[in-house]
Amino acid sequence: MIKLKNVSKYYYSKGVVATGFSHINLELNMGEFVAITGESGSGKTTLLNVISGLDTYEEGEMYINGEETSHYIAKDFEDYRRKNIGNIYQNFNLVNSYTVYQNIALVLMLNGEKNIKERVIDLIKKVDLYKFRNTKVSKLSGGQKQRVAIARALAKDVPIIIADEPTGNLDKKSATSVLKLLSELSKEKLVIIVTHNYDQIEPYVTRKITMHDGRILEDVKVKDYEKGIECVPAKTKGLSIGNKIRLGLRNTFNIVPKFLLLLVVYFFVVAALMGEYAIFQKEETISKEDGINFVFDTSDLTRIVVKKQDHSAFDDTELENLKENSKVRYIIENDILLDSEDTIRDKEMKYWVNSTSLPIEVFEGELDYGRMPENAHEAIMVMNKDSYYFYNGKEEAINKDFYYLDQTNADNFDENLKVTIVGLQYNNDLDYGKTKLYVEKEMINKLQYKIHQRYSKLYVKFQGKKHPVYSYATMYQITPNTSVPMGEAFISEDADYQCPKYNCLWSTVEVTNENLYFQESKSFLVSKKYNRKNITEILYLPGYNKDNYDYEYNGRIYVNDIDYQLLFNKGTYQISVFAKDKEKIDPLVKELNNKGYQALAIKNTLVQEEIFRYLRILKMILTIILVIALFFISYFIIKIILKSRNTYFSIIRMLGGTKATTRQLLTIELFTVANLAFILFGSLILFNHLGWMDVGILTDIYDYFTPKTYLALYLIIIGMSIISSMRYSRKLFKDSVMVTIREEV
Repeated sequence: MIKLKNVSKYYYSKGVVATGFSHINLELNMGEFVAITGESGSGKTTLLNVISGLDTYEEGEMYINGEETSHYIAKDFEDYRRKNIGNIYQNFNLVNSYTVYQNIALVLMLNGEKNIKERVIDLIKKVDLYKFRNTKVSKLSGGQKQRVAIARALAKDVPIIIADEPTGNLDKKSATSVLKLLSELSKEKLVIIVTHNYDQIEPYVTRKITMHDGRILEDVKVKDYEKGIECVPAKTKGLSIGNKIRLGLRNTFNIVPKFLLLLVVYFFVVAALMGEYAIFQKEETISKEDGINFVFDTSDLTRIVVKKQDHSAFDDTELENLKENSKVRYIIENDILLDSEDTIRDKEMKYWVNSTSLPIEVFEGELDYGRMPENAHEAIMVMNKDSYYFYNGKEEAINKDFYYLDQTNADNFDENLKVTIVGLQYNNDLDYGKTKLYVEKEMINKLQYKIHQRYSKLYVKFQGKKHPVYSYATMYQITPNTSVPMGEAFISEDADYQCPKYNCLWSTVEVTNENLYFQESKSFLVSKKYNRKNITEILYLPGYNKDNYDYEYNGRIYVNDIDYQLLFNKGTYQISVFAKDKEKIDPLVKELNNKGYQALAIKNTLVQEEIFRYLRILKMILTIILVIALFFISYFIIKIILKSRNTYFSIIRMLGGTKATTRQLLTIELFTVANLAFILFGSLILFNHLGWMDVGILTDIYDYFTPKTYLALYLIIIGMSIISSMRYSRKLFKDSVMVTIREEV
């Protein structure tokens, strides 16, 4: 089972070498009850630590079931301890902040066992501690703690029990009971006991080993034992995710002073980071008075972005009245086109051109070549004469067919989104890489429809559950198809598992479109189900390939084309009004606001380019410096606070927990505290906004922070907590386990 061949253990401290034990030759077998005796300092406990895999050895070879262990790394010994060793320590090594029940349950949780309550209660009763099951072990006597340690060791169904003075703190009656129990266990296991009181355990042992000055002085067989017992390591699954979270949260709150100190540290980090960043944001905002625009792609200084104050859609009468205003040059409905660039390309894919599309009605000036469009698929292109897209100008552009790029399928050339360039105008005020396309209203409607799709979020409510629709996945993807009757939906047969009696026919699917301007919902009746075999019989699917069914078709919800379009075509919610000249902008903005609109002049959104650039760079540098400084300050304090947890995490490893497990438990603890600190500070910001407080910096944070800012700072703070746990874990695992358990008897 376990064989030591010329094994030696040395300690190194400040250049001094001390011997734990030297040239030990020993073979231990299943079924034995072995007693190791000797005076203090003889090396008994060190020998137990090596046999347990808690300590390494420097010379010789230790065999476990015939396998050499000199090549073992920490992970191998962790696995060995978890599956083979149950320890009873002289100094108990219990978690003082845990109850009796929690201490015993801990070892079972680490082994991934389920339904442990009955087993734990049974073990507590065996050691006569049932009435103390919910008592923290810090309040128990030495003898009671010893019994908890024994029960914990017995909880692991492992082949080897190693005990260091297991009866040292027990009365005679309890000691006899424990020894009888260990004796019974030795009939199927290997039991090794270190003791000073050999007379007490003599009736039970099968073998006595006496140590002196790090060597075996005597190895005597006391009585026969049953041979040939097979060593069967315990089957373990490791700590489950649920139990990791449970233990992590328990560790967060079970020592209140430690929790409060960590909370104060993280609250300071959150407050410092948010406060400084708010100052940067405020200064940046104030500096934006003149210059360039980083928000709107079309930054024409005569442009005014207009919405209704009640956020409703414009009706035709309102639009006509705005067009007839004497200060207005023209308006563009659904002006998202002004700030969106589309890619157009020819079928040969020789040209890939980024272009802004505009209604033909607002085209101004004269054509340099060609003619005006005469149908929905003809267009005018405006570009710089030296455009690098077209080296030869009109020869390459005029009468050329271009297709708008399909964002979901770059190889798809949709004839409905084809334009032929019939007119060309040069405008050297445009960037070399910029072009404009003036197209007919029918094409504008198609483009606006595609843009609304791009900036909208779809949700599917099916069988009482709401699911987001992702463009990169087929599951719940709403797909238009002419084969589907209006008001109905065709779904995958695989969806039946979500429905009563595994049949989704005649159930309802609710589809909701949410965007910046409106929310639209439509309900559809499931009238057909498709599968790999019948999909082409009930749906029009040109180019269908059954081999692609699972990742291109399965999971989609097919609805009628018109129903699909009605989800997005809900009127005009924002327009751009172009003033006839710059002098009329401010009066026009005032007039529009007085009429119940919200008007924003583009000229008021411009910033000074150089100031803005340098301010952003400075803000980035200072933020990085601040984050680094806060991390090291907070880590220094956290490290001091966490020293009180060293013993706990060492106990986790002694009981078979892996490095990864202990690191994850620490990460959960710091992650929880960091989140609580973030929520607490966020609550103060809200209370300040509601008027319950009056703190200027909290007001600035509320005024100048966006959701993205909160998210970015939150990720920084969480990242700091994770890095702190990883950094501390490396130090903890380097030496803490051995410092905790190394004790010569």
